[in-house]
Amino acid sequence: MTTVICFGAAHWDIIARAKPDSRSLDRPGTVETRPGGVALNVATALAAQEVDTMLVAPVGGDEEGARLLAAIRGRGIDTGGLVIRNGRETGRYVAIEEADGSLLQAIADNGILDTMTPERIDFRNLSKAGIWMVETNLPETLLKAIAAREDRPPLVANPVSEAKVPRLAPILSSLATLYCNRREAEVLCDAAFGDARAAASALRDRGVARAVVTDGAAEAADDGPGGGVAAHPPPLANKSVTGAGDAFMAGHLAAALTGAPPAAAMERGFKSVNERDTWYR
Repeated sequence: MTTVICFGAAHWDIIARAKPDSRSLDRPGTVETRPGGVALNVATALAAQEVDTMLVAPVGGDEEGARLLAAIRGRGIDTGGLVIRNGRETGRYVAIEEADGSLLQAIADNGILDTMTPERIDFRNLSKAGIWMVETNLPETLLKAIAAREDRPPLVANPVSEAKVPRLAPILSSLATLYCNRREAEVLCDAAFGDARAAASALRDRGVARAVVTDGAAEAADDGPGGGVAAHPPPLANKSVTGAGDAFMAGHLAAALTGAPPAAAMERGFKSVNERDTWYR
């Protein structure tokens, strides 16, 4: 199957979830530490679905970086694109979730990503891939440089968050596929949309070749050259929202790479969300 190269973040996720019926500031719950980052999550889910995958991400030259590198290799991901930054700390992401899995607050300590410049990446070893995937934890200058390369394969993107999605605005017309949620689409288009179908259509009008838009528990939409499709996701088996969008993207992309029609790709994306617990541990 086609090799996918994922450019972006690889760090340690620290996920804290409160227990039900706890109301005080000092609440009982569970705390889990695991490898994370949008690019690493997508690469992990792709590798689990037998897609050859390489990760291009900065990792600190510290003990946490060495442990993370070993964990990435253990997931079957090609680490030949990792950039080891001696003297820098490996990134960390802390998420605090309510008992129902909704996100209460999150803090990212990932300054190492700001050091990623085009000069730090050996693009000569990356040109044989079938797909490049980028996400907006990367600096905008690097996103522009990747999009501008004449030797690159088709480019797909994950906008990460409402705060970071504007970094994709300059390269929208370079994207073969954009995966985002409805609110991120509204920020990109500076408009309000009643549903994912309208959001996907507007993104195509702005130059995206294929737009795949989710909307929480509401209907998701896929609008591309081959037509459009929309479907409601099944209930979440794991109520946590952390990594759900990344798993959906990986499942949809893995199916699309095999030539699956839009409806089948959508179904595979939904299924991947409920399989992610076995991949992200």
